[in-house]
Amino acid sequence: MRLTVYSDYALRLMMYLALNGEKLSTISEIADAYDISKAHLMKITHELGLKGFIETVRGRQGGMRLARDAGKIGVGDIVRASEPDFAIVPCMEEGAGKICAIQPACVLKRALASAAAAFLDVLDGYTLADLTRPSVPLRNLLALPDLPITTA
Repeated sequence: MRLTVYSDYALRLMMYLALNGEKLSTISEIADAYDISKAHLMKITHELGLKGFIETVRGRQGGMRLARDAGKIGVGDIVRASEPDFAIVPCMEEGAGKICAIQPACVLKRALASAAAAFLDVLDGYTLADLTRPSVPLRNLLALPDLPITTA
């Protein structure tokens, strides 16, 4: 199974936002940190905003941040929101007619559907917060400044 570049970038964007806490991040700084396309990130940002994963702030001092706590955002949810489908083979595509001679007696389709479900089940066991631990090495690799220390 292989995720699209769109999902890869969506996950990386979400990890960056999680590492940056409440601070607003821009598409430019995220694109520069990962050395990826700003145009792709613009589309992904728009989509993740529509789906309630991130909130965007317009204006000169604008940017984006997570819409909720990273510990409450499931990795499987991000992948489901960013992948067009999980049809591993053409006969699994929605609305697929008769594609293969053995389709009426095929167990392969069911096996592949189970495999895709298992893949998502594993991702459902992780949150965005899990992906950003340990945060210090990740923040250093992305050239993010240290977060302010808060006292309770």
